[in-house]
Amino acid sequence: MMQDLRQQPGRAAPRTFSKLTALLAAAALLVAPVARAQENRGPPILRDAEIEQLLRDYTRPILRAAGLEKQNIQVAIINNGSFNAFVADGRRIFVNYGALMQSQTPNQLIGVLAHETGHLAGGHLSKLREQMARAQTSMIVAMLLGVGAMVAGAKGGSNGSNSGASNIGMAAVSAPQALFQSTMLSYQRQQEENADRAGVKFLTDTQQSPKGMYETFKRFSSDSLFAARGADPYQQSHPMPRERVAALEEFAKLSPYWDKKDDPALQQRHDLMRAKTSGFMEQRDTVMRRYPSSDTSLPARYARAIATYRHGDLRDAVAQIDGLLAVQPNNAYFHELKGQALLEGGKPAEAVAPLRRAVQLANNAPLIEMMLGQALVASDNKATIDEAIRILRAAVARETEAPIGYSQLAMAYGRKGDYAEADLASAQAAFLRGDNKTARDLASRAKARFAIGTPGWVKADDIIAAKMPGK
Repeated sequence: MMQDLRQQPGRAAPRTFSKLTALLAAAALLVAPVARAQENRGPPILRDAEIEQLLRDYTRPILRAAGLEKQNIQVAIINNGSFNAFVADGRRIFVNYGALMQSQTPNQLIGVLAHETGHLAGGHLSKLREQMARAQTSMIVAMLLGVGAMVAGAKGGSNGSNSGASNIGMAAVSAPQALFQSTMLSYQRQQEENADRAGVKFLTDTQQSPKGMYETFKRFSSDSLFAARGADPYQQSHPMPRERVAALEEFAKLSPYWDKKDDPALQQRHDLMRAKTSGFMEQRDTVMRRYPSSDTSLPARYARAIATYRHGDLRDAVAQIDGLLAVQPNNAYFHELKGQALLEGGKPAEAVAPLRRAVQLANNAPLIEMMLGQALVASDNKATIDEAIRILRAAVARETEAPIGYSQLAMAYGRKGDYAEADLASAQAAFLRGDNKTARDLASRAKARFAIGTPGWVKADDIIAAKMPGK
């Protein structure tokens, strides 16, 4: 721990020590992992069963090739419209929904995911933290030596001697910060190059083309060439765009699968994913411009149906969704959309049937099960409340990071009059939301309702004692 060098009462603190405190504080901020901010507040995550399944299908062979298939690596969708993807905690790849929409082919998005898998396989996060720790130690030592020179120079000046040592000390204090920054940026550039090469290898090992990765990086290098013009390549955390793309092209074209095209069925799933993202995330006018009525393709009809239901025209939306189902009657996500539209349109009882079918076709996807449980609870039918509880309990057992499942489970138990379980489920929902006080209050109330030592009592006690997410 850094020693506190605050001024003591009745005694003036040397100016050099005050400056050192500020510099060391700045150094501490420089080396704080980016992941820490994400950890405290949590990134704004989007959840969707269809898109998550597609991303799992994209990453599964890549992770297998990287030797990470047993690590339970997940892809999380960030609520951000810009094109970006990154790794931050060693167990998840984060990708902005903007990257989903702007990737025109599966191969382009798979290439980005392969690059990020390269970071995971290379252990770049842990290595970066180690490198930062080593660089920080060296920087602090150098700064302390510089401060010593400043103090010596100040003493010499007070005795009327040359103060050159003080000036040298000032330079010694500031120089380590520049060296630290240069060292870290150089290290990050090397990691990016290594991730590019690893990504191409994983794609080749899985008989996929690296062209999509190249096309994506080339596109964004062109967008950034003007901004990067005149920039010092050693001040960039990533390699300079032109150089990086040229290097990528050189070794990517060696792949025997360079010209391999995406499977048409996978391309359609990709196009449906992009249409769905547009329908949910963009304004209706934007959706209609992107997918005009003259476009009769399935993805365009999907996007328009979503935009129609989201903007209040339930009858027209259901008719459009029924049209989609006429083309693909076994598409789980078309059934899910119909159920969601009816549920949010105030018709939960009518939503049950399409959601049941969606659960069946999607192999009991937990997020869809939660929506079915919600429809059963909202239908206010005592005959189905036990079914709702059974479905919701199964869903939250397999999907542990969705508070809505516990919230709906709490409502179901409340309808049944089981207030101990209702309080416990509400506490679990609050816990997942990071609402510390509410979670403990509800868990305490649940604990008082359960018999001592029962499973519910133990779970409530665990919540009371647990460290909250992000705390």
